[in-house]
Amino acid sequence: MNRTNRRRAVLSVCAVLGAGGVGTAFGQGAADAYPSKTVTVVIPFAPGSTTESDARPVLQHLTETFGKPFVIDFRPGAGGTVGNGYVARATPDAHTLLVITTSFATGIAVREKPPYTARDFAPVSMLSRRKVILVVTPTLPVNTFPEYLAYAKANPQKLNWGTSGVGSIFHMAGAYLAGATGTQVTFVHYKGNSQGFIDLVAGRTHVSPMTTFAAQPYLKSGKVRPIAHLSAGRSRMLPDLPSVDELGVKGYDYSGWGAIVSTGNSPAAAVNKLAAAVVAYTRSPEAVARAIKDGYELEGSAPQALGKFIDSEVARWTKVVVDNGIKLND
Repeated sequence: MNRTNRRRAVLSVCAVLGAGGVGTAFGQGAADAYPSKTVTVVIPFAPGSTTESDARPVLQHLTETFGKPFVIDFRPGAGGTVGNGYVARATPDAHTLLVITTSFATGIAVREKPPYTARDFAPVSMLSRRKVILVVTPTLPVNTFPEYLAYAKANPQKLNWGTSGVGSIFHMAGAYLAGATGTQVTFVHYKGNSQGFIDLVAGRTHVSPMTTFAAQPYLKSGKVRPIAHLSAGRSRMLPDLPSVDELGVKGYDYSGWGAIVSTGNSPAAAVNKLAAAVVAYTRSPEAVARAIKDGYELEGSAPQALGKFIDSEVARWTKVVVDNGIKLND
């Protein structure tokens, strides 16, 4: 798609979003002039993350659409709070963006006094979702999720559940599942996922979430065994594997997601124009095919819809924190 056609696609999506009551200021000068300079896109993790790999294609699309560079700025640290805080304090002109994930919501939920709230950001658009499965070490004598529940209930606290740190999404997802099923597991906290997966394969831990894409080499080699989707619905990669929701844990849904936000109070006209360009990208057949190949699904949204989703995620994970007494100094 050439630049002219990309701009037409954006204008078409703008009209759709405007018809839905999301954007009514596209005729303003702020929208016409945006972006007026290089746009900095903060990724609050180190280079090489799936957040980066999912974001790069859409940033290339935005660069080509608007004729201004959308440049990644890596600001890792403190579970994403370093980069998130930087964007929360940036000039509110929509020229500083942030790629957020599920950990954005859990990070706010788990802190008694978070350094920012969702209100410090301007939602732009949802971007992607990744299906997550629950896997066990092959030495564990369970082959299905019902067998896992029976084993966990018969052996409280004896199952070691690997996480990427206290308050991390793998910890929160495990606490969420344990609370919903009346089971008790022992959480083993690592500084990242890599060592946790090594110990899972070796049998030192017994169970852990994994994205369907990241799990593929482990599944093919038989180093881990899948027992259920933690995400609601099934994935293209493992269509025969049921979800825990299907298997009786109604309403349970942990999916990895990615979205784009800007600094709070950024001009609505500029934010809506940017959202329209992201949505146009997520509807591109080429982009959809690329995402499926890389193990995720594209999902664009209007800013208001993303804002409501973030609020619901913060509320959901806050309940998990309160119900399970999770504290960062555990």
